[in-house]
Amino acid sequence: MTQPVKIIMVEDDHGHAKLIEKNIRRANISNEIKHFDEGGGALDYLFSAEILANGPLLILLDLNLPDMSGTDILEKVKSDDRLKRAPVVVLTTTDDKVEIQRCYDLGCNVYITKPVDYESFAGAIRQLGLFLSVMQAPEIE
Repeated sequence: MTQPVKIIMVEDDHGHAKLIEKNIRRANISNEIKHFDEGGGALDYLFSAEILANGPLLILLDLNLPDMSGTDILEKVKSDDRLKRAPVVVLTTTDDKVEIQRCYDLGCNVYITKPVDYESFAGAIRQLGLFLSVMQAPEIE
């Protein structure tokens, strides 16, 4: 039997993190969400033995973190043989075309710019939740 996809959320803004989780739950996604508010802790977890034994995962990644760039995390994840197939959804306020291209070049699967106003942001996350409800993620090897 396949294990449910674990969602790893790397988001330093606690308001955004709560909003993301609330709207993912509104889309009837009950998967475990593990939240990190800085990149170092997220990387430690992603490269730990625990993660490799826990089935498929999906990474929701903010680019603007206090301790490192989300693109650094994306690059490390996508260059690792065990993690490279894990879907990464970049969720960020940055809509710079060069940054968007860089994230896709590094292997991100979806790039979403966070809308500024609350209702649009909530709506975007609910749609993301619907997407998560139908997507398949590969096992970590």
